[in-house]
Amino acid sequence: MTEQASHFDVLIVGAGISGIGMAAHMTKKSPHASYAILERRDNLGGTWDLFRYPGIRSDSDMHTLGFDFEPWKHEKSIADAPAILDYLHRIVDERGIRQHIRLGHKVVAADFDSATARWTVQIETGEGEHKRLTANFLYLGSGYYDYDEPYDPGFELGEFEGQVLHPQFWPDDLDYAGKQVVVIGSGATAVTITPSMADKAAKVTMLQRTPTWMFSRPAKDKIANFLRKILPEETAYRLTRWKNIKMQDIGFKRARDKPEKVKDFLYKKIEKALGDKFDRKTFTPPYNPWDQRLCLVPDDDLFNAMKSGKADIVTGHIKAFEKGGVRLADDRFLPADIVVTATGLKLAVAGKIAVSVDGESVDFAERFYYKGVMFSNLPNLAVVFGYLNASWTLRADLNSDYICRVLNAMKAKGADIAMPVLADDHALVEDDIFDFSSGYIQRSKQIMPKNAVAYPWRLNQEYVIDRKRMASDPVEDGVLAFRRAGANATQQEERLEAAE
Repeated sequence: MTEQASHFDVLIVGAGISGIGMAAHMTKKSPHASYAILERRDNLGGTWDLFRYPGIRSDSDMHTLGFDFEPWKHEKSIADAPAILDYLHRIVDERGIRQHIRLGHKVVAADFDSATARWTVQIETGEGEHKRLTANFLYLGSGYYDYDEPYDPGFELGEFEGQVLHPQFWPDDLDYAGKQVVVIGSGATAVTITPSMADKAAKVTMLQRTPTWMFSRPAKDKIANFLRKILPEETAYRLTRWKNIKMQDIGFKRARDKPEKVKDFLYKKIEKALGDKFDRKTFTPPYNPWDQRLCLVPDDDLFNAMKSGKADIVTGHIKAFEKGGVRLADDRFLPADIVVTATGLKLAVAGKIAVSVDGESVDFAERFYYKGVMFSNLPNLAVVFGYLNASWTLRADLNSDYICRVLNAMKAKGADIAMPVLADDHALVEDDIFDFSSGYIQRSKQIMPKNAVAYPWRLNQEYVIDRKRMASDPVEDGVLAFRRAGANATQQEERLEAAE
């Protein structure tokens, strides 16, 4: 690819895990297709380059957050951001992907012209230049949250004179040595930041409105590291990956079927780590395990910080921000020099790109997911929205592989358009797959695409089932229509005959 190229078979939006994964799959499975990756930031890595807060790490094991085609070779399976970035950089260099990445290219709009079967993509560069690129197919690997602004709970800071910051915009030069820190939140970010800051801060208090279910495990996977010693790297990786997928699947289903037993299991692990400092109320949410994603505590780091007296968890509601700290509704006062608002993310659909077809704006909330990768009556477009109950990359790998097969089928059939067709008179029973009680999910349900009870019109949440379906179901399933440019996309007789 040269910088002068302006048309591609596929434009990939985002150079994070989803975008890099798609490029790697295309390189191996659809080498005939030209592509470019458009990344708004000045570095690749997506989430793992954006977030710079202390301790930033994965909350999934890297044998499932890693790609199916590239073994994870580090000793720790719960990895920090620098290790994950090393992994991604190695992939783009070894597979010749880097030359296809255009950094500082923010996609602001994309319009599909049915007559020519092309997307026209509007881009703003970091220098303020406006560009247009065209592509036959658009693959959105831009993630699921708003890069520009996090969720704002609307705190009135009152007389507080200290520093207030959000993890999404962490300053490079923050000095918190010897400081009193209050971290507001109880999700994965707060659980990560609290022990990581405790080593230098005078005290870190994690202020939670409601508790979160926490699960501790070693950062190193002993079985994985043993298998790497006795087996070829790829074989050891495949075995570990499948072990972890099955364990996660069993754990999730057990939490749904026998929540009280799972609660007891989680309590016992925390009590073992905290000893006489264990307070059950602090670790008892008003919901069952896996009604929200479990918070991982690798190597008991949070609990060790609490045992040492360098960190604690306080449950309460904020009454006011005062000079020198935070006042709670029950009149307790938490001293603070620094307040970290780890209050969550703001979701965004399609990377906030203004998507349209023939000039008519696309409202994704009115479209049904198709196999968790495409959308009803929306041509030549795919997206990645990872699992809520498993690693993001499991979905990204499935979607990348599937779209490569779609691209190959289009080439074989001489088709310009691939579109999941949902007739106007085909009534679907809707399903709420976003029944997780997490705040960021509940706040954004009104902008999310629709899901039906029946497959394929849904973003399913069972990887083991999805993997079998995506591998065994034919691309030409009677729903995904292949057409040449200009054909009427809703008429059965306009569909191309199956390739011989």
